[in-house]
Order: sequence, then C-alpha cells, then structure tokens
Amino acid sequence: MLVSAILAEKGRDVATAAPDTPVMSIIEDLSEKNIGAIVVTDERHSVVGIISERDVVRALANQGATILDQPVSSFMTQSVVTCSEHESVHDLMSKMTSGRFRHLPVVADTRLSGIISIGDVVKTRIAEVEREANALRDYISSN
Repeated sequence: MLVSAILAEKGRDVATAAPDTPVMSIIEDLSEKNIGAIVVTDERHSVVGIISERDVVRALANQGATILDQPVSSFMTQSVVTCSEHESVHDLMSKMTSGRFRHLPVVADTRLSGIISIGDVVKTRIAEVEREANALRDYISSN
C-alpha cells in the first residue's frame, strides 16, 4: 500500500507550528490533540523541523522548566526525514526503524501534505496481512 492510500483513508490534517512558537504552547497542543509530534513549518508551509514528545521530555530533563518560554526552533529536530505519497508501507517501516522515530511528514513539491505515524503503519500492515490470510483461506477452501 502507498502513502497516498493511507492519507486518503486517514485524512491530511497535520498539527503544525511556527518556529517561534513557545515550547509551552507545543506541550499544550500535544496534550489537547492527543498526538506525539508537531511539524514545524515556515510561511510557505515547508517543513523546517519536527518536535516530538521525546524531544520535549529530553529538553526538560536537560534544561528544566526554563525551556517552556523558549521557541520550539531551539529544540526541534531540524534534519527531518520525510516521505512522499508514492512510497510504500515497507519503505516507511524501513525509514522509521533505521531512524528510530514514530512520525514521518509527507511532502509534495516541498510542501507539507500529511503525516504518517507508526500507528498508521501498523494498522495498514495488519489490514494487509488479514487480507492476505483471507485470500489464502478462500483459495484453499475453493480447491
């Protein structure tokens, strides 16, 4: 299955923030929206960073509550690994496993067009395996 099919099913909404957004605002958004990461974008909606729950916890552990009023750009991951709508679930699994991260922004023509989480990948793979098992059962029972 391709990223485009996953986005067609789940939607293209992505929580974003500007680079100057205070970390406290990021924490509030993560909590209110029950999400694990926020993509940081510029005025052209291009990805300039990503901040995850892990990034926030790490920054708090290292620097304490003083980070809460600082801009997200000080703590975000700037070298963001992204994917395109033409990549497969297997491509995503490889990227997520090797990079040890749980969110991949989807980019089309340098602009953010969606996000794929590890939960999306797992759900898709389970559905694929179930379809394959059903097809195999149908094949066996018809012979």
